[in-house]
Amino acid sequence: MSQEFKFEEKEPFLQKLQELLSKGYSFRELAVFTPFPVHEVEELLNPPPSPLRFFTLLGALSGLLFGLILTVWTSLDYPLIGGGKPIVALPAFIIIMFEMTILFGGVISFLGFLMLSRFPAIEQFVNPVEYGNDFVIQIHGEEQK
Repeated sequence: MSQEFKFEEKEPFLQKLQELLSKGYSFRELAVFTPFPVHEVEELLNPPPSPLRFFTLLGALSGLLFGLILTVWTSLDYPLIGGGKPIVALPAFIIIMFEMTILFGGVISFLGFLMLSRFPAIEQFVNPVEYGNDFVIQIHGEEQK
């Protein structure tokens, strides 16, 4: 069962949202649509932090490790001895390791974003209902509290 509340002004909209949250509704049961960003809504709903940061960390660490393995393996496979420097010289590899960290972190973050958003379908990009300049609260749940 779904309920919908429409408001033309921001203040009654925020009051109704506070009332619904005090009745025990969680942020997962509510869908909120606003004509412009309302920062008070995010403060009221207080969603948990996104798990996307773990994808970024995993991507960055795997990119760092891949960059290190790639440069060391390349240097050992085709050694260029010049000026008495060691074959595996880490200061020269830092740039490649940094670039791989950024590349893998970005790509795996994007893939993690798609996975967390459940690989969105083209039909779901646009909401079929247009609310215009109204503030809307929708309640999605089996039981009304």
